[in-house]
Amino acid sequence: MSGKSGKSGKSTMISHGMVAQNRKARFNYTIKETIEAGLVLKGPEVKSLRLGRATIGEAFAGERNGELWLFNSYIPEYQGGVLSRFDSRAPRKLLMHRKQAQKFMGAIAKQGATLVPLDIHFNDRGLAKVTLGLGVGKKSVDKRQTVADRDWQRDKARLIRNKGKGDY
Repeated sequence: MSGKSGKSGKSTMISHGMVAQNRKARFNYTIKETIEAGLVLKGPEVKSLRLGRATIGEAFAGERNGELWLFNSYIPEYQGGVLSRFDSRAPRKLLMHRKQAQKFMGAIAKQGATLVPLDIHFNDRGLAKVTLGLGVGKKSVDKRQTVADRDWQRDKARLIRNKGKGDY
């Protein structure tokens, strides 16, 4: 019998890699440009993110007091016995160079574009980052075209894969 207490030796914490992904963003918006920004988080928020518990499906970035903030992202409370509580939908400050922030705020104001979070991840150094996309909303015709293109690519791959098997 081994000396382990029934638990696997692997940790369930994420040290680097993807935490949350907004898959609907690329369907609902035409992404013109992307940028990576840092996130200002509290300790329990980072622990909750490392458990892979975050949702950014309804999140967006916007301006507040001349700075960019991430609004409506959901990071649940960490249940590891931490006494400090936090608001799970609180706005979180985004960290980027001032010129980059001004460029994106100008695009939002002039073009009517939206800053949409595409994913939250930990970089190689273990820092929490969010990838933002400058997106313009798609019309329903464009969405139908996207679905048709995706279906055709899937059918084409299936035909190529089955070509040698005699199934047509």
